[in-house]
Amino acid sequence: MYKRVVLKLSGEFLAGESGYGIHPDTALELARSITAALEGTGVELAIVIGGGNLWRGARNGSGMDGATADYIGMLGTVMNAMALQDAMEQAGQPTRIMTAIQMAQVAEPYIRRRAMRHLEKGRVVIFGGGNGAPFFTTDTTATLRALEIGADVVLMAKNSVDGVYSSDPRKNPEATRYDHLTHAEVVAQRLEVMDATAITLCMDKGLPIIVFDIFEPGNLARLFRGERVGTLISTP
Repeated sequence: MYKRVVLKLSGEFLAGESGYGIHPDTALELARSITAALEGTGVELAIVIGGGNLWRGARNGSGMDGATADYIGMLGTVMNAMALQDAMEQAGQPTRIMTAIQMAQVAEPYIRRRAMRHLEKGRVVIFGGGNGAPFFTTDTTATLRALEIGADVVLMAKNSVDGVYSSDPRKNPEATRYDHLTHAEVVAQRLEVMDATAITLCMDKGLPIIVFDIFEPGNLARLFRGERVGTLISTP
Protein backbone atom coordinates (compact mmCIF):
# COMPACT_ATOMS: atom_id res chain seq x y z
CA MET A 1 0.00 0.00 0.00
CA TYR A 2 1.38 3.37 -1.02
CA LYS A 3 2.03 6.09 1.53
CA ARG A 4 2.57 9.04 -0.82
CA VAL A 5 1.70 9.27 -4.51
CA VAL A 6 1.75 11.78 -7.33
CA LEU A 7 -1.24 11.68 -9.65
CA LYS A 8 -0.68 13.11 -13.14
CA LEU A 9 -3.89 14.42 -14.71
CA SER A 10 -4.50 15.73 -18.19
CA GLY A 11 -6.05 19.17 -18.45
CA GLU A 12 -8.59 17.69 -20.88
CA PHE A 13 -10.17 15.85 -17.93
CA LEU A 14 -11.68 19.20 -16.87
CA ALA A 15 -13.05 20.08 -20.30
CA GLY A 16 -16.10 17.86 -20.57
CA GLU A 17 -17.46 16.83 -23.96
CA SER A 18 -16.29 20.03 -25.63
CA GLY A 19 -12.64 19.04 -25.18
CA TYR A 20 -11.71 22.65 -24.52
CA GLY A 21 -11.86 25.00 -21.56
CA ILE A 22 -12.99 24.23 -18.02
CA HIS A 23 -16.39 22.65 -17.35
CA PRO A 24 -17.21 23.08 -13.64
CA ASP A 25 -19.53 20.06 -13.41
CA THR A 26 -16.91 17.83 -15.02
CA ALA A 27 -14.26 19.12 -12.61
CA LEU A 28 -16.57 18.46 -9.65
CA GLU A 29 -17.29 14.91 -10.79
CA LEU A 30 -13.57 14.20 -11.08
CA ALA A 31 -12.89 15.80 -7.69
CA ARG A 32 -15.58 13.72 -6.02
CA SER A 33 -14.16 10.49 -7.44
CA ILE A 34 -10.65 11.36 -6.22
CA THR A 35 -11.92 12.36 -2.77
CA ALA A 36 -13.98 9.18 -2.44
CA ALA A 37 -10.99 7.04 -3.47
CA LEU A 38 -8.80 8.68 -0.81
CA GLU A 39 -11.25 8.17 2.04
CA GLY A 40 -9.92 5.92 4.76
CA THR A 41 -6.70 4.99 2.97
CA GLY A 42 -4.25 7.34 4.69
CA VAL A 43 -2.58 7.99 1.33
CA GLU A 44 -0.88 11.37 0.93
CA LEU A 45 -1.78 12.72 -2.51
CA ALA A 46 -0.14 15.33 -4.70
CA ILE A 47 -1.53 16.18 -8.14
CA VAL A 48 0.15 17.59 -11.24
CA ILE A 49 -2.30 18.79 -13.87
CA GLY A 50 -1.62 19.70 -17.47
CA GLY A 51 -2.99 22.60 -19.47
CA GLY A 52 -3.87 21.08 -22.83
CA ASN A 53 -7.54 22.01 -22.51
CA LEU A 54 -6.51 25.67 -22.56
CA TRP A 55 -3.23 25.93 -24.45
CA ARG A 56 -0.63 23.75 -26.12
CA GLY A 57 2.62 25.55 -26.81
CA ALA A 58 3.60 23.69 -29.98
CA ARG A 59 0.12 23.90 -31.49
CA ASN A 60 -1.30 27.19 -30.25
CA GLY A 61 1.99 29.06 -30.33
CA SER A 62 2.81 28.51 -34.00
CA GLY A 63 5.25 31.23 -35.00
CA MET A 64 5.57 32.40 -31.39
CA ASP A 65 8.80 32.31 -29.44
CA GLY A 66 8.94 28.79 -27.95
CA ALA A 67 9.70 29.91 -24.41
CA THR A 68 6.83 32.40 -24.47
CA ALA A 69 4.42 29.74 -25.71
CA ASP A 70 5.50 27.40 -22.92
CA TYR A 71 5.11 30.07 -20.25
CA ILE A 72 1.55 30.67 -21.44
CA GLY A 73 0.97 26.93 -21.09
CA MET A 74 2.31 27.04 -17.53
CA LEU A 75 -0.19 29.75 -16.66
CA GLY A 76 -2.91 27.53 -18.11
CA THR A 77 -1.96 24.78 -15.67
CA VAL A 78 -2.43 27.23 -12.80
CA MET A 79 -5.93 28.02 -14.05
CA ASN A 80 -6.70 24.30 -14.08
CA ALA A 81 -5.20 23.88 -10.62
CA MET A 82 -7.49 26.61 -9.28
CA ALA A 83 -10.55 24.98 -10.88
CA LEU A 84 -9.59 21.58 -9.46
CA GLN A 85 -8.94 23.05 -6.02
CA ASP A 86 -12.38 24.65 -5.98
CA ALA A 87 -13.97 21.34 -7.00
CA MET A 88 -11.96 19.32 -4.47
CA GLU A 89 -12.98 21.62 -1.64
CA GLN A 90 -16.63 21.45 -2.71
CA ALA A 91 -16.18 17.70 -2.38
CA GLY A 92 -14.88 18.19 1.17
CA GLN A 93 -11.16 17.67 0.58
CA PRO A 94 -8.74 20.36 1.91
CA THR A 95 -6.19 21.33 -0.72
CA ARG A 96 -3.30 23.67 -1.35
CA ILE A 97 -2.01 24.94 -4.69
CA MET A 98 1.73 25.43 -5.02
CA THR A 99 3.22 27.00 -8.14
CA ALA A 100 6.71 27.13 -9.60
CA ILE A 101 5.91 30.63 -10.90
CA GLN A 102 5.12 32.87 -7.97
CA MET A 103 1.62 34.38 -7.86
CA ALA A 104 0.95 34.94 -4.19
CA GLN A 105 -2.65 36.11 -4.59
CA VAL A 106 -3.82 32.70 -5.81
CA ALA A 107 -1.27 30.10 -4.68
CA GLU A 108 1.69 29.38 -2.46
CA PRO A 109 5.15 29.29 -4.00
CA TYR A 110 6.52 25.79 -4.36
CA ILE A 111 8.70 24.98 -1.36
CA ARG A 112 9.56 21.32 -1.01
CA ARG A 113 9.39 21.03 2.77
CA ARG A 114 6.17 23.03 2.95
CA ALA A 115 4.59 20.75 0.35
CA MET A 116 5.57 17.70 2.40
CA ARG A 117 4.11 19.27 5.54
CA HIS A 118 0.79 19.90 3.79
CA LEU A 119 0.71 16.26 2.73
CA GLU A 120 1.44 15.09 6.26
CA LYS A 121 -1.53 17.15 7.45
CA GLY A 122 -3.88 15.39 5.05
CA ARG A 123 -4.11 18.14 2.45
CA VAL A 124 -4.01 17.34 -1.24
CA VAL A 125 -1.30 19.45 -2.87
CA ILE A 126 -1.87 20.54 -6.46
CA PHE A 127 1.27 21.59 -8.30
CA GLY A 128 0.72 24.24 -10.97
CA GLY A 129 3.00 26.21 -13.23
CA GLY A 130 5.02 23.24 -14.43
CA ASN A 131 8.55 23.27 -13.06
CA GLY A 132 8.97 26.97 -13.78
CA ALA A 133 11.11 26.50 -16.90
CA PRO A 134 10.09 26.26 -20.57
CA PHE A 135 10.70 23.25 -22.82
CA PHE A 136 9.63 20.73 -20.17
CA THR A 137 6.28 18.94 -20.07
CA THR A 138 4.03 18.36 -17.08
CA ASP A 139 5.08 14.68 -17.30
CA THR A 140 8.57 15.80 -16.33
CA THR A 141 7.11 18.03 -13.61
CA ALA A 142 5.22 15.07 -12.14
CA THR A 143 8.39 12.98 -12.09
CA LEU A 144 10.48 15.77 -10.61
CA ARG A 145 7.98 16.58 -7.87
CA ALA A 146 7.51 12.90 -7.03
CA LEU A 147 11.25 12.51 -6.50
CA GLU A 148 11.48 15.72 -4.49
CA ILE A 149 8.70 14.86 -2.05
CA GLY A 150 9.64 11.19 -1.73
CA ALA A 151 6.57 9.75 -3.46
CA ASP A 152 6.33 5.98 -3.87
CA VAL A 153 4.87 6.05 -7.38
CA VAL A 154 3.62 8.25 -10.22
CA LEU A 155 0.07 7.42 -11.32
CA MET A 156 -0.44 8.38 -14.97
CA ALA A 157 -4.19 8.79 -15.42
CA LYS A 158 -5.68 8.06 -18.84
CA ASN A 159 -9.16 8.29 -20.29
CA SER A 160 -10.58 5.05 -21.72
CA VAL A 161 -7.14 3.44 -22.02
CA ASP A 162 -6.53 0.85 -19.28
CA GLY A 163 -2.75 0.58 -19.54
CA VAL A 164 0.16 0.57 -21.94
CA TYR A 165 -0.30 -1.11 -25.32
CA SER A 166 2.10 -2.08 -28.11
CA SER A 167 0.28 0.47 -30.30
CA ASP A 168 -2.78 2.69 -30.01
CA PRO A 169 -5.66 0.29 -29.17
CA ARG A 170 -8.18 2.80 -30.50
CA LYS A 171 -6.58 2.49 -33.95
CA ASN A 172 -5.29 -1.08 -33.81
CA PRO A 173 -7.70 -3.63 -32.29
CA GLU A 174 -4.89 -6.22 -32.25
CA ALA A 175 -2.63 -4.10 -30.02
CA THR A 176 -1.14 -6.01 -27.08
CA ARG A 177 -1.68 -4.77 -23.54
CA TYR A 178 1.22 -5.01 -21.08
CA ASP A 179 0.74 -5.80 -17.39
CA HIS A 180 4.35 -4.95 -16.55
CA LEU A 181 7.24 -3.25 -18.31
CA THR A 182 10.65 -1.99 -17.31
CA HIS A 183 11.59 1.62 -17.91
CA ALA A 184 14.21 0.43 -20.41
CA GLU A 185 11.59 -1.48 -22.40
CA VAL A 186 9.42 1.63 -22.61
CA VAL A 187 12.36 3.60 -23.97
CA ALA A 188 13.54 0.88 -26.36
CA GLN A 189 10.06 0.30 -27.81
CA ARG A 190 9.27 4.02 -27.88
CA LEU A 191 5.98 3.47 -26.10
CA GLU A 192 4.03 6.67 -25.57
CA VAL A 193 3.79 6.59 -21.79
CA MET A 194 5.33 9.97 -21.02
CA ASP A 195 7.97 12.16 -22.61
CA ALA A 196 11.54 10.91 -22.94
CA THR A 197 12.97 13.21 -20.27
CA ALA A 198 10.42 12.04 -17.71
CA ILE A 199 10.75 8.31 -18.39
CA THR A 200 14.55 8.53 -18.36
CA LEU A 201 14.49 10.32 -15.01
CA CYS A 202 12.19 7.64 -13.59
CA MET A 203 14.55 4.96 -14.91
CA ASP A 204 17.63 6.63 -13.42
CA LYS A 205 15.99 6.97 -10.00
CA GLY A 206 14.02 3.73 -9.95
CA LEU A 207 10.66 5.51 -9.63
CA PRO A 208 7.70 3.27 -10.53
CA ILE A 209 4.93 4.46 -12.84
CA ILE A 210 1.42 3.06 -13.17
CA VAL A 211 -0.64 3.83 -16.27
CA PHE A 212 -4.38 3.32 -15.72
CA ASP A 213 -7.88 4.42 -16.70
CA ILE A 214 -9.02 6.90 -14.06
CA PHE A 215 -12.62 6.87 -15.32
CA GLU A 216 -13.08 3.14 -14.74
CA PRO A 217 -15.07 3.06 -11.47
CA GLY A 218 -13.01 1.90 -8.51
CA ASN A 219 -9.63 1.96 -10.25
CA LEU A 220 -8.14 4.84 -8.27
CA ALA A 221 -9.37 3.46 -4.94
CA ARG A 222 -7.86 0.07 -5.78
CA LEU A 223 -4.52 1.70 -6.57
CA PHE A 224 -4.56 3.62 -3.30
CA ARG A 225 -5.10 0.29 -1.51
CA GLY A 226 -2.06 -1.16 -3.28
CA GLU A 227 -3.92 -3.43 -5.70
CA ARG A 228 -2.69 -4.06 -9.23
CA VAL A 229 -4.44 -1.92 -11.83
CA GLY A 230 -3.31 -0.96 -15.31
CA THR A 231 0.33 -1.31 -16.37
CA LEU A 232 3.20 -1.14 -13.89
CA ILE A 233 6.50 0.27 -15.14
CA SER A 234 9.38 -0.38 -12.79
CA THR A 235 12.99 -1.47 -12.54
CA PRO A 236 13.70 -5.19 -13.18
